[in-house]
Amino acid sequence: MAFYKYILWILYRVWFYILVAIPILLLFPFLLISILKESWYPYFFKMARLWSKFILIGMGFRWKIEREEVPQSGKSYMFIANHTSMTDIMLMLVTVKNPFVFVGKKELAKIPLFGFFYKRTCILVDRDSLRSRHGVFKQAEHRLQQGLSVCIFPEGGVSEEDSLLDGFKDGAFRLAINHQIPVVPITFADNKARFSFDIFSGSPGQMRVWVHKFLNTEGLTLKEIKVLKEESRDIILNQLYEFQNEKSLTTVVR
Repeated sequence: MAFYKYILWILYRVWFYILVAIPILLLFPFLLISILKESWYPYFFKMARLWSKFILIGMGFRWKIEREEVPQSGKSYMFIANHTSMTDIMLMLVTVKNPFVFVGKKELAKIPLFGFFYKRTCILVDRDSLRSRHGVFKQAEHRLQQGLSVCIFPEGGVSEEDSLLDGFKDGAFRLAINHQIPVVPITFADNKARFSFDIFSGSPGQMRVWVHKFLNTEGLTLKEIKVLKEESRDIILNQLYEFQNEKSLTTVVR
């Protein structure tokens, strides 16, 4: 029986990549046109949100989003969240309606088809290169000046399978303070259980999201990066603990 389970997990992974490709192929001409000018990015963003919903629904995921505060239209924000799954990208696009640009690792640009648009619409970073990390700030500043928002997974990578939440890097919070834009902490509760980076795992089910109250950066200086960073991490970590406790209580009741 275990052997068949492994086969099903592999097929589930293959199905995911098929779902990633289908909308890109169908929308390819429109996606291509939307990236010809930077000012047309909001149109690309709308199609990216449709792409994300198509994938999540096709995988059997159903999202449930709780919001303590809602972003205002036309205002820039720094969106951050815990990072445990490839589906974090899709769920972030579903959660946030305000057009934003991802800051992500350059390795994803190698994925066929997806990578073509990824490297032309996202801010790519080589975490081993100091020059690349500095370049990220310039590109992010440029996009913020255009009225867009930015999304960064501040753990700086994917956390270990047995880790709840890694430490946060400074980058997202430095940008937020420099531009005096609110930080929006977001907690993804179930992405690791639904579709982690372990190939032999995953299943359809609920994806809970909690959009926390925004953290104001007006008047803050770079000396307060550490305080802002730790406050953001504590908010997400505490929510993860709450979700875990809810799951434990449900299990006991059953």
